[in-house]
Amino acid sequence: MVELNGNLLTLKTVKEILTKKLAVKASKESLAIAQKSRDAVDKIVADKKVVYGINTGFGKFSDVPIDQNDVRELQINLIRSHACGVGEPFPKIVSKVMLLLRANALLKGYSGIRPLVIERLLEFFNKDIIPVIPQQGSLGASGDLAPLSHLVLPLVGEGEVFYQGKRLSAGEVLFLEGITPLTLEAKEGLALINGTQAMTAMGVVGYLEAENLAYQSELIASMTMEGLKGITDAFAEEIHVARGYKQQVDTAARIRGYLKDSKLTTRQGEIRVQDAYSLRCIPQVHGASWQALDYIKEKLEIEINAATDNPLIFHDGDMVVSGGNFHGQPIAFAMDFMKIAVAELANISERRIERLVNPQLNDLPPFLSPEPGLQSGAMILQYSAASLVSENKTLAHPASVDSIPSSANQEDHVSMGTIGSRHAYQIIQNARRVMAIELLCSMQAVEYRGVEQMASATRGLFENARQVAPSIVKDRIFSTDIEALASWMRNTNVEEMVVDSSPKQEAN
Repeated sequence: MVELNGNLLTLKTVKEILTKKLAVKASKESLAIAQKSRDAVDKIVADKKVVYGINTGFGKFSDVPIDQNDVRELQINLIRSHACGVGEPFPKIVSKVMLLLRANALLKGYSGIRPLVIERLLEFFNKDIIPVIPQQGSLGASGDLAPLSHLVLPLVGEGEVFYQGKRLSAGEVLFLEGITPLTLEAKEGLALINGTQAMTAMGVVGYLEAENLAYQSELIASMTMEGLKGITDAFAEEIHVARGYKQQVDTAARIRGYLKDSKLTTRQGEIRVQDAYSLRCIPQVHGASWQALDYIKEKLEIEINAATDNPLIFHDGDMVVSGGNFHGQPIAFAMDFMKIAVAELANISERRIERLVNPQLNDLPPFLSPEPGLQSGAMILQYSAASLVSENKTLAHPASVDSIPSSANQEDHVSMGTIGSRHAYQIIQNARRVMAIELLCSMQAVEYRGVEQMASATRGLFENARQVAPSIVKDRIFSTDIEALASWMRNTNVEEMVVDSSPKQEAN
């Protein structure tokens, strides 16, 4: 059981919760703080003070007062009217993370929401009652209003959820689980949807995948180095220390480690004086992507512990202020950086694929074909990689530079961060397939060179990946291999990839 308090959640903890399927709960202290904030809202309502979102309309309707008897209706109307999401649902894991992040933010105690509502979010999380949330429809400011409205609908017994492998009406599932639908009190609807949790949840899930993929890209690139008899001098520590970027230094060190006992790599001048950039500059390019990923991680870890709704309640209700913490610009920038960082990992991977298959650039069989001419081999694998990286270049166009005014120009600058996070996730999926293609080609190349001469680490990768995609001895439907390798990569970390999985013989 992991305890949340609104302040200390990390990406490492989120990853552990998801991979180990851990339950979560709110700390007693944070629930007590949330209750004090709720008491302040109840006092505002009782004293008939006019405060935005508690007893006024929303957006351009902020100057319209709401009668005390109508505050409940105001909140449910808000959720229903704002549930305008369209398109395919977010992946289930993303919607589940939204539940976690929204609860964590509300536990900070600035939102005026009842502890009961926070605990209901966590109950949904723990019971895998996952709201069906359409991906499109958020501007990424005023919060992720449309997606989070769809998150809230099941809490009140409306909308749909994913439950035990099925897509069902929320009311039906609440009945099956014996859960009474909530009736939202003053400010609670607004507190639930005024936040950045859709873009942030998508960003968190994307980052965790991107981080794993970035590590895998270095291991796969190391195998490509062997397939092309790459020159290891370019990874000497002195070169990278001389420039001074920690991420570049670290990337070079990991590749040196992967290749330390290889007999397939070469030294400067043995075959050629220097390699092409896609080999020689792996630390510089991958290291730059790591710089961006480190920045993204920092911003996500701030945001998952941030109060992002409006208004916020301070000093036991003596200070209730309308601000703009719901504006997604910090995460919008981070998501655009993630798009570029991962797209570049795929770009340089595709260039290595070209060097593996192009007979003008290596001494391997043309297109790694077992029978050049009769068998096309890996010829069209490079086509697919080129198509994917080209698509990524389109998706990598920054979403954050766009803005369209909304709510009658009251909300006249928005972040489009949710679009950025969705596109980043698409780029990650494309990039993984590109690297699966590089892996397939590099495995074929090292087979021609001699698997027995491979480094221990890359040999481990080879043996494990060959269980997923067999050697190319005859042309076949390579789409199957690409998808199988990509799926394996998605569900395997880099440490597991290098473990020797070959059966051991018992000693006599």
